[in-house]
Amino acid sequence: MKYKSTRDGNREYSFEQALFSGYAPDGGLFVPTSLPSITAEEHLMPWSKLTFPELAYSVLRMFISPTEINDEDLEEICNKSFLADEFDDETLVPVKKLGSAFIAELFHGPTFCFKDMGMRPVIRILSHFATLRNKPTTLLVSTTGDTGPAAVHAVSDVANPLLTIIVHYPHGQISDFQRKQLTTVDSKCVKIVSFEGGGDDMDWPIKKTLLMNSDNDTAGGRTFCGVNSYNIGRPLMQMVHFIWIYLRMVEQLGVEPGDTNFMIDMVLPTGAMGNITGGYMAKQMGVPIGMLCAGVNINDITHRVIENGEFHRKKIQKTLSDAINIEVPYNFERIAFYITGGNHVLVKEWMLIMEQTQQLTLDTKWLARLKKDFRSARVTDDEMCSALRQAHATLSYVADPHTAVAMAAAEKLGYVFTTETSSEEEMMPMAILATASPCKFQEAVTVALGEVGWKRWEEDSFPPRAQRTLQKEENEPYHYPQKEGSSLSEVQSEWRKMMIDIVNNNF
Repeated sequence: MKYKSTRDGNREYSFEQALFSGYAPDGGLFVPTSLPSITAEEHLMPWSKLTFPELAYSVLRMFISPTEINDEDLEEICNKSFLADEFDDETLVPVKKLGSAFIAELFHGPTFCFKDMGMRPVIRILSHFATLRNKPTTLLVSTTGDTGPAAVHAVSDVANPLLTIIVHYPHGQISDFQRKQLTTVDSKCVKIVSFEGGGDDMDWPIKKTLLMNSDNDTAGGRTFCGVNSYNIGRPLMQMVHFIWIYLRMVEQLGVEPGDTNFMIDMVLPTGAMGNITGGYMAKQMGVPIGMLCAGVNINDITHRVIENGEFHRKKIQKTLSDAINIEVPYNFERIAFYITGGNHVLVKEWMLIMEQTQQLTLDTKWLARLKKDFRSARVTDDEMCSALRQAHATLSYVADPHTAVAMAAAEKLGYVFTTETSSEEEMMPMAILATASPCKFQEAVTVALGEVGWKRWEEDSFPPRAQRTLQKEENEPYHYPQKEGSSLSEVQSEWRKMMIDIVNNNF
């Protein structure tokens, strides 16, 4: 399997090259040169009997040549990425009935968030290659709350001195628990930085640094790598849990795996679109997934492009679901690549328009093509809180604010799931993806359920591992300030210099 840029199909790259580059040299995103087919007989039926690590190995084997990572090493990577004693559920991703639908809980990993499912194998693969090549590698990450902790803990667990990480978060825009997940990690391989700005404001300094990898200004021949979801490793790894969810649902509904007459819709909170891209790639390969439904908050660029073709950047507004506060979701570029049938020229044209004007408008042809596979709903904080309260009151289920965004979106899109059913025949073939534990979002859950509601959940369900994180002492992060009177580009240039200095002085 080789990889290419969404903007240029003429040059091919190995998996290792694509993984370490993050962005393609032309500024595009990497995609496989072709998507392999998944069939019922050869794949879905035998896969239905596998554990999660076994399924991860089987799926990733389709995308990573054995000449790059042999069977034994890839199997070890998958097994160590998904150790049972590091998850709070023996199945790793339980898929449960919730009213008349299903909920897939992706938050039972080490950092209580779905990002663990994609990040842990990506980090272990990067560590594998760094050791193989004796190549010092520093990961550059910007987080709106969940990517950072997942990456930091994965790097800390690997404990490879050749693999280091610097994580940036917008000051005051992540939850206290998320901040403590970053600032309580005690590892020489990890540095944490807060910055004054919006969630996307560190994207440019990181992208510029990654694109200058061949001529970087650090000592020792260091390689920089980004592991936000523009990195092809993330949607590839996240594809696995979509297939797992599909298999667990058809198992419970008594449907034969691969039956194309029975499609399953999935509703998920959506930020940078990396997760939904993994689902779309699985669908393109042949997994019987129906509509992929994006639940977004008032930072609603994904909803606007799906609803009316307007991929227009707007300034971020603070919400109770901060982890999906995104101005420009970079994975839309991969979605655009697939809806256009892999039209590199058109995708490049679109992305250049977006980069130059901050506004791209799809014509009716491409909007119709997008709507064939995607739906969306915009959810306010009040609507999110209402959905969280309703699930608690009618189903005795407490969700985090991002999962509650997906719940509210599901209701807006006509999936009335908050009624208990007594038989499989009455169940809807729809899953809500629960992407984080409520333990990470005390403020938002308290706004929805009140102090008494939060305290009751905390006493009954707060994970002991999470409690230990809260009790740890925080380390003071580095900080990038805004300079009054400076433009954003000037500030970002200064931040990039500060980032390089931190790397040179610490790793």
